[in-house]
Amino acid sequence: MLRRAAPTSAALCRRALSTTPSSSRTAAETAAVSSELNSVLLRSLKEHYLEVCKMTPPPKVSPPKPFTIVKGALDQPSGPVLRREYGEDGEEISISVARLANILPAGADSDSDGTGEGGGMSASISQLLLHVDISKPGIGKSMQFLCGLYPDALGIHSVCLRSKNADPFDGDMTSKGEYRGRIFQELDEKVRDALHLYIEARGINEKLFRFLQAWLYVKDHRNLVRWFKSVGSFISDQSQSKMSRTPR
Repeated sequence: MLRRAAPTSAALCRRALSTTPSSSRTAAETAAVSSELNSVLLRSLKEHYLEVCKMTPPPKVSPPKPFTIVKGALDQPSGPVLRREYGEDGEEISISVARLANILPAGADSDSDGTGEGGGMSASISQLLLHVDISKPGIGKSMQFLCGLYPDALGIHSVCLRSKNADPFDGDMTSKGEYRGRIFQELDEKVRDALHLYIEARGINEKLFRFLQAWLYVKDHRNLVRWFKSVGSFISDQSQSKMSRTPR
């Protein structure tokens, strides 16, 4: 989307910059060139903002019961999306989600799932990264799983115990002065199977995929709309500020 518009905007910007040699520009001429560049950028931002606003959202999907959506999760940069309680011990389970492509090399997730149909979200949301936090009352640590979630499967990448006071999940599960256990694939097969059963019993499975996929789409859409508006406001305010300082 942005790549198609870039050559046209860039050409107009270069034309504006080449109108007057930089060494001989007066303050008024410099202000005029700057104003033209801002106008080009604002027009481009507005066009793409309107295009993004026309994107067709996915059908509304509810999370599998008994999971509930964390209030305000859509407006937070990170953090839990779903929560539930489990068992007589009062376990609290929370799930955060991101695109698996965020931690893979460029091009590693090149498949298309059709989620962007009607608006064209450029990157697929067909592979999700889950951070599952399972805690118990009165215990200072929680068990945390990093999982890959797909439409028909869920795979565990790592398991560790972390302090409840540790920094929120940011996609980094590397050791920071705390032993995180062995690499999951190095564990005995029976242990791996038991850990899979452990999280499946708590509702962590492929049934979460449709909701989390739709949720990420909506979040990406909101963030993109907010970004276009914020950048446009910054450029517009900057232009107004320069105009007010230009000598008459």
